[in-house]
Amino acid sequence: MAEHGATSTVAGPGDTGAVPVSAATHDHEHFSGRPASWAGVAITCVGFVVGGFAFFPHMTWWLFWTGTAIAVVGCLVLALAKTFTQDWY
Repeated sequence: MAEHGATSTVAGPGDTGAVPVSAATHDHEHFSGRPASWAGVAITCVGFVVGGFAFFPHMTWWLFWTGTAIAVVGCLVLALAKTFTQDWY
């Protein structure tokens, strides 16, 4: 379910006026991840693209397994960088 800003109002201090209710505020700034995370994801995506090209126009097994190896290397980069737990918000 998507978060939506509330449209109702609440009484301000001393009941002098209504103040709009805002959506939940976050105390931290946006964190876009560590460079190791970006590198691991990029390597994995390249592996999937290379493996996908192996299916066209006919199956090329050596290209498929090359793409698989590249994707595995990308996953190892992510696992060794321990980014699964450190890049979470």
